[in-house]
Amino acid sequence: MRVIGFAGWSGAGKTTLVARLIPWLAGQGVTVSTIKHAHSRFDLDRPGKDSHAHREAGAAQVLLASSQRWALLTEHRGAPEPELPELLAHLAPVDLVLVEGFKDGPHPRIEVHRAALGQPYLYPGRPGIVAVASDVAPPPGAPPHLPLDDIPAIGAAALRLAAG
Repeated sequence: MRVIGFAGWSGAGKTTLVARLIPWLAGQGVTVSTIKHAHSRFDLDRPGKDSHAHREAGAAQVLLASSQRWALLTEHRGAPEPELPELLAHLAPVDLVLVEGFKDGPHPRIEVHRAALGQPYLYPGRPGIVAVASDVAPPPGAPPHLPLDDIPAIGAAALRLAAG
């Protein structure tokens, strides 16, 4: 599977961008899956649910299944956080995986930058950033610039720059 990442500071618009790219890519006949890095304490189920009771009782994995979808919850229980290649191995094959977050790693990334945040660009200190999607042009010497609202240009760049 080919992989392209989207990295940037919180509030830069990574999730919005990925959510806009998915239907554009699907319209091009590209099958897409996503992996999103989340804060360490995120949770998909809640107290009072059977799956939560199973997990809290010590189950290493809990698989929830219905006629509409299934989800597999895996507890680290002290093991290190899995690296991206291990997570990718859990996905069914698709044409392209969009990875949100994971600022570092072996995969190419498009930096998502929003000037109003006042945060510095990531690209000077992070190898693997192959383009910058921003609401302003980055300084000279930056990776290629993609206007943040130009979904076709970002989608085409994602397809062209994805590793795999």
